[in-house]
Amino acid sequence: MAADRRASVAAGCRQVDAAPPITMAAMIPTPAIPAAQLRLSVAPMMDWTDSHCRVFHRTLAPHARLYTEMVHANAVIHGDRARLLAMDPVEHPVALQLGGSEPALLAQAARIGAERGFDEINLNCGCPSDRVQAGRFGACLMREPALVAASVAAMVEACDVPVTVKCRLGVDDDHRFEVFLAFVDEVAAAGCRMFVVHARNAWLKGLSPRENREVPPLRYDWAYRLKQERPALQVIVNGGIATPDEATAHLQHTDGAMLGRAAYHEPYVLHRLDTAWFGGELSSRAELLRSLRPYVESQLERGVFLKHITRHMLGLFHGERGGRAFRQILSEGAHKPGADWSLIEQALAVTESFAARDAA
Repeated sequence: MAADRRASVAAGCRQVDAAPPITMAAMIPTPAIPAAQLRLSVAPMMDWTDSHCRVFHRTLAPHARLYTEMVHANAVIHGDRARLLAMDPVEHPVALQLGGSEPALLAQAARIGAERGFDEINLNCGCPSDRVQAGRFGACLMREPALVAASVAAMVEACDVPVTVKCRLGVDDDHRFEVFLAFVDEVAAAGCRMFVVHARNAWLKGLSPRENREVPPLRYDWAYRLKQERPALQVIVNGGIATPDEATAHLQHTDGAMLGRAAYHEPYVLHRLDTAWFGGELSSRAELLRSLRPYVESQLERGVFLKHITRHMLGLFHGERGGRAFRQILSEGAHKPGADWSLIEQALAVTESFAARDAA
């Protein structure tokens, strides 16, 4: 089954004539996001982009736009908001990503998110997991543009911050650009100015969520074409962006690049991009990490375990001498009772010993 699915996924897409372009005047007004805030962003990633992760990423990339993990609208309304909507002031600008498919509930959750200080409310129309499909949200919403439009309209009405959508190119074996464009047009007419386009199809049967991030072919040209044919919209490209050069190339065709797994597993790439695109001096990995000491120690004083913070830092020295030892020290020590900042200094000392040895 999976092999057949992979073969079908690899099929090419058929390009067709586009529908007439929409105009911004046809949209329900929603606040625009400043262009500079769209150039670099970090994708919402389940189990990864919690508040501790976002504070770390903000240290690396002062100008990046950050996103929460996806939170279902029902959880925002009825759940533990102190935990689910945790946010440190340094994270701004930061967006809350919502999951759901009921306009009234999404509107209520959007209002709560805006009141809690989030700078943007983003609707997930791209997650392909079975659990998400069972709840009729995520990528399966690509098949229901009218419902997405109704949800966006309700969210725009309910809050005074930008309402945006993160989507795929399509679902399963639908490789028709006009279907994708019709989805965008209907949702844009409801008030969405900005689309984050994960430039792959989502396969709702036969591929795991991980395979859905790797097997369907990337079609960046669809995101480029969307921006060309709908210049009034803000278009961010996402999916498979691994290096600074790749990210920079997308800026020639879209309003910004959103990094996901690369930003998490090799977070120093965010710092390299931020300094290259926005200016400033490149800081060393150790300097950046040590600047987080006040935050880490304040969290430890509040009863947070070190492991919940350091798990996001393991890739900081990816590809560097001493990087493996750095990860090992944090991985093995951060979960122990009483683990504190001294463990991070111990891990940094190993990397610095390698650097001193190489310089000798």
